[in-house]
Amino acid sequence: MSFRDRAIEIVKRLRDRGYESYLAGGCVRDMLLNKSPQDFDITTSAKPDEIREIFPHTIPVGAQFGVMLVIVAGQPYEVATFRYDGPYLDGRRPIEVRYGSLKEDILRRDFTINGMVFDPLEGRVIDLVGGRSDLARRMIRAIGDARERFAEDRLRMIRAVRFAAALDFTIEERTFAGIKEAAEAVTQVSWERIGDETTRILTEGGAKKGFELLNTTGLLKVLLPEIEAMKGVEQSPEYHPEGDVFTHTLLTLGHLNAPSATLAYGCLLHDVAKPACIRRVGERLTFYGHAEKGAEMAVEILQRLKRSRATWERVAYLVRNHLRHTQAPQMRLSTLKRFLGENGIDELLNLTRIDALSSNGDLQYYRFCMEKLAELKQEEIHPEPLLRGRDLIEMGFAPGPIFQHILRQVEEAQLGGELSDREEAREWVKRNYGNRG
Repeated sequence: MSFRDRAIEIVKRLRDRGYESYLAGGCVRDMLLNKSPQDFDITTSAKPDEIREIFPHTIPVGAQFGVMLVIVAGQPYEVATFRYDGPYLDGRRPIEVRYGSLKEDILRRDFTINGMVFDPLEGRVIDLVGGRSDLARRMIRAIGDARERFAEDRLRMIRAVRFAAALDFTIEERTFAGIKEAAEAVTQVSWERIGDETTRILTEGGAKKGFELLNTTGLLKVLLPEIEAMKGVEQSPEYHPEGDVFTHTLLTLGHLNAPSATLAYGCLLHDVAKPACIRRVGERLTFYGHAEKGAEMAVEILQRLKRSRATWERVAYLVRNHLRHTQAPQMRLSTLKRFLGENGIDELLNLTRIDALSSNGDLQYYRFCMEKLAELKQEEIHPEPLLRGRDLIEMGFAPGPIFQHILRQVEEAQLGGELSDREEAREWVKRNYGNRG
């Protein structure tokens, strides 16, 4: 039984017990767009206790809001009771929730394209808000009064941008005006939720359009003032004929294709320190230190967005090293092998490719690194160590800080092709370090 079939079976079981039940939200939108839904949500007149009685495996993830997870064949399905939300005072959650009718449940939702429900048993769409016509017009429109919808949940403003970007839709005029009017209040919601939506804008398609919309709605300067600061920051036409740092950054986002979150943030933030590091030397513009400073700023930004430590550590690596490949042709063989063997090198080289394509198109350094990666075997880049600490102890060396230094030098000589076996390495240590026992 497929993912969709199990969702329909949940609807059928609720119907068999006398309750209204439909597929709802994004899965209906995706089906009408001939896309494969990522999940199937169910809306029903059954209350949480009644849902629990019907299905043996349930998890009350938001029982106070009438939301239960029904587990079928190990797969969770969100089943939510029709509800009506009371007034919102904090831009995040209603002060009261009561169970309601299907119509009330639909009218509390965010956008018309997400406000349709589907009866899979009769094969009909129930559309009380004009969602189908807005899909045909490729438009994101708030249900009812846009200002009220955004006052209820400020995150909806960023979601409007995400949907418009990912689907390549426009935002309806009054909905757009509502976002501009309320943009300053977007940080009333948690930074973790903001970070989740920002990541989805960057990774789900249309990242360039998404950030253009964040800019024109006024959300960008509130959420990411560091990106806003890139506007008007000139660059050398020789290397950046495309224009200022903001224009260049948007172009990098336009080259993303189903990227990892770390690559996407690397593209967004690789030049984030240029506004702070710009200097004019005669006729030349320089940005000395922007990679190192940018890595620090990237960590601060990603911590603000509540991203994981693994994410901000990898993005900091990408930002700090995004120009390092230009030195590759002059590197010693051992240094080049060490560079190409670094954890994260694939993403780093992908970033350098996108960076070049978004500026003067010079891919010579990227191609050099890719050619060397193709030439070198993995065992050449990551060879088995010729010596370990126990070997130094056998040679009479006392354990201590010198171990790391000696082993590093042996590895360097091994990567450079000067040493090829254990005996050569032992002799090399004796010659260079004598008897330290």
